[in-house]
Formats: sequence, C-alpha cells, structure tokens
Amino acid sequence: MTISRILIANRGEIALRVHRAAHEMGIETVAVHSTADSDAMHVRLADQAVCIGPPAAADSYLNMAAIISAAEITNADAIHPGYGFLSENAKFAEIVEAHGLKWIGPKPEHIRTMGDKVAAKQTAGALGLPLVPGSDGAVSDFDEARQIAAEIGYPVIIKAASGGGGRGMKVCEAEDQLETLMKQAGNEAKSAFGDATVYIEKYLGNPRHIEFQVFGDGEGTAIHLGERDCSLQRRHQKVLEEAPSPVISAEDRKRMGETCAKAMADMGYRGAGTIEFLWENGEFYFIEMNTRLQVEHPVTEAITGVDLVREQIRIADGKPLSVTQDDLHFAGHAIECRINAEHPFNFTPSPGLVTSYHAAGGMHVRVDSGLYAGYRIPPYYDSMIAKLIVYGRTREGCIMRLKRALEEMVVGGVQTSIPLHQELIRQDDFINGDYTIKWLEEWLAEREI
Repeated sequence: MTISRILIANRGEIALRVHRAAHEMGIETVAVHSTADSDAMHVRLADQAVCIGPPAAADSYLNMAAIISAAEITNADAIHPGYGFLSENAKFAEIVEAHGLKWIGPKPEHIRTMGDKVAAKQTAGALGLPLVPGSDGAVSDFDEARQIAAEIGYPVIIKAASGGGGRGMKVCEAEDQLETLMKQAGNEAKSAFGDATVYIEKYLGNPRHIEFQVFGDGEGTAIHLGERDCSLQRRHQKVLEEAPSPVISAEDRKRMGETCAKAMADMGYRGAGTIEFLWENGEFYFIEMNTRLQVEHPVTEAITGVDLVREQIRIADGKPLSVTQDDLHFAGHAIECRINAEHPFNFTPSPGLVTSYHAAGGMHVRVDSGLYAGYRIPPYYDSMIAKLIVYGRTREGCIMRLKRALEEMVVGGVQTSIPLHQELIRQDDFINGDYTIKWLEEWLAEREI
C-alpha cells in the first residue's frame, strides 16, 4: 500500500515541515492539535485537523489513544511523529504498526535499544563504534563503582540510563564524592524518568559535540550524510548548529561516516538516525543515538541537497534509499540558529501575542517556523518558535549571510533569542571555529560580570 495520507503527531515548525514534504510528494496530511494550538499554522494548512485534547502535552500530544483514534477517523495510513513527544517511544511505534498504520520512523526494537543508554552503549560497542571508557553496563554497587572509576581515572561522570537533557548526570572529581553523587544521580533519574539505573564513564574535560546523520533502508543498506557540530550548548540544550564541523578533516569525516553507516547496515536500521559523539584530541567517543529526525536536520539538507523528511516517508513506504553513498557530495557550509521565545540572555520564557513578523529572506536563507502576525505563542510547550538556516559556499560567507539574515528577522510582541545569536556570531572564538561544549556557558557567565 502506498502512503496517501499522513497524520502528523506533533506541533509547531516540525509539523509544518512534515506537511510541506508530504504535499510536495502528493500526499495529504492530517494535523492533530491541542485546544491551545487550534490556530497554529500547521493546523490551518493541513487537509484535515483533529483536536486531541487540552493544552497539557500529557493529555494531547502524548495521548496515544487519541492520536490513533484521530488516524482511524481520518483514514490516515501512516503516522509521522516529528521529534520530541512520542518520536522515540517504542511502545507507540508498536501500537501504530499493530493498527495497520505505517510508522514513519525506525523499527520499534531499535528505538527501544537505543533509548536505553546502557543497552545503546553495549550495542554501539558491538557494532564497532568507539566508546568512552567506562562501565560495561549499569552500576549499583559502590565498591564496583569505585573500582571502575579508579581504572578509568577521575574525573568520571555518572549518567542516568534513561532520559536526557542533563538530568541524572553528575560529575565526580574524587573517590570520596562517588557514593553521594551516585545516590543523587539515581534519585534524580528515578524522579525524572522512573528509572534509577546509572552508569559511569570517563569525564571528558572540554570536548566538542559532533553527530553523524545516518539513513537505513531496513534491509541492510545504510548511508551517512556527514557530520554536524552541535557544541554551542547551554544546559545540554543546543543553541546553534553547523555543518560541516570546522574541526573535522575530510579523512576523519570519511572514516567515521563509513563506520557509522556500516554499523547501521549491520543493525538493519530503518529510516533517519543520528549517532552522537564527543570529540576531543582527534578522537571520537560514542555517547548516544537518536532514533528520529533531529531539530538541526536542515543544515545537513543544505550541504547535501537531500530532503530528509521526504527520505523518511519513502523508506516507510517500502521504497529504497533515493541516493547511494557515492551519489552524496558535501558542498559549502550551513548554520542553524534556534530562535526561542525567551529573554535572550537570562532565558526567561516569553510566550504571548506576536504583533508583527517578518522572516528573513534572500539567496540561501531558510526559515522553518509556524509564526505569523496575530499568532499567540502558547506557554505550554518548548520555547523554540523558529529556525533560521543559512547556507554559503564557504563558512566565512555563511557567517556573513547569517549576520545579514538576523538583522532582517523581526518577531514583535515577545522577546526572542535573536540578539543572543547576533552577539554570538560576532565573537572571535566562533568566527575561528574555536569552541567546545563548555564555551557558550563560560561566555555567558563572563558577559554577566
């Protein structure tokens, strides 16, 4: 059966992104929405729309029964989960497929394996991906923890096996802190994710965050689409991403890309995925895999010319990959700025009425957003309201174009992070590509002095 109608189980710019790809393929769309999102742009543009609950995500965008019911009453034949919400929920993927719907995402077993950080690390190691030195699995015994930490050397980091976003993570500088921090990490993980399981890794002092985009057909063929540098982060949340990384050589890109693609081929991986690494002193260390489309996927699209959402839909429809590894060529440079409705420097949320809106334009400038003048940004969800993606033949040219595009971008009525990006890209360290995952927080701390 060929996909003819996709239900988009998400909201905001990613829902609109999926709608656009589907319509370009001649596929109808169904938008689901909470009562807070009844006037959202993706709801206005979709062929059909179904309200699935009140504003709280738990009662709407995370309500599996309501989403499946919406798919059935609209005769949708596939569900695209976007990112966040239910996109990495293996149970939901299984329910979708059990109802005879196509799941536009990886196989449920791969979502489950890679969603458990301990299992993901074990699987990655077995597939030949380089690992951060640490425990082979979960650690609950303090004596065992002390032995592991002594072997790999302090500092170490204690991490929750489930979840992310920095919760359940503790850096331990010395043995006398280990037991206390393990308890704290376990309690935090239990509270946030319902799972107190933790593991231990070597703490890398000042790495970069490098991730590789991969795609598999589910039948043993897989490709990589190069890397993205996502090192500009605040509280483990990405702020700006670029592709390619300013520090990765063509040789390392080829070597690690091929390693990632082979791992996915051996796994029989289906659809889009991102393998994330810490990079320090020329070495890559696997940290996790995201079994979904990433927020920052547009920078990869810019340098490869491949529509990743279209590719997701094709694979879910049983079609082969539209490109081979030999077909792919990386050209130019792309940068994405995440624009949030918040104070640009103290990060206080700023929902409310958008009184005016003007998206930046011009050659090689892309804005992914559901904003329009008169739209009221709800206070219930993530604060990201737009993504500004700029491409240039060189990194220098890309930065100059980005400066110009940020000057043009207008979002009236609420505070946004546009001024943060304007200052950020003027810094010498950024211009020189000389930054790590700690750089942004250190720069922000210095700026407040």
